[in-house]
Amino acid sequence: MKDLTDPFWIKLKGGLFLVLGGLSAALILIESPSLRTAALLALTVWCFCRFYYFAFYVIQHYVDPGYRFSGLGSFVKYCWSKDSRGRRGEKSEEEDGGR
Repeated sequence: MKDLTDPFWIKLKGGLFLVLGGLSAALILIESPSLRTAALLALTVWCFCRFYYFAFYVIQHYVDPGYRFSGLGSFVKYCWSKDSRGRRGEKSEEEDGGR
């Protein structure tokens, strides 16, 4: 699939995500109109936003500046194949005492 590069379509896509998220939240609150449901929904949205920020900003800017993620699938593949020290499970030189 070709990358989306036209600013109009990028903004439209963002707007559609916002509308869909708002409608979904409204339908959940209509189905179960309680303060508990609203709080859990807000917490869920906040946590997923923080995870997305972690996956795409924190990792790229603070953990592994040389790696660029192209999506959540890319992030999962990165997490399972290697991390900033090399292969999963291997100790870095600092952790290994330089041996």
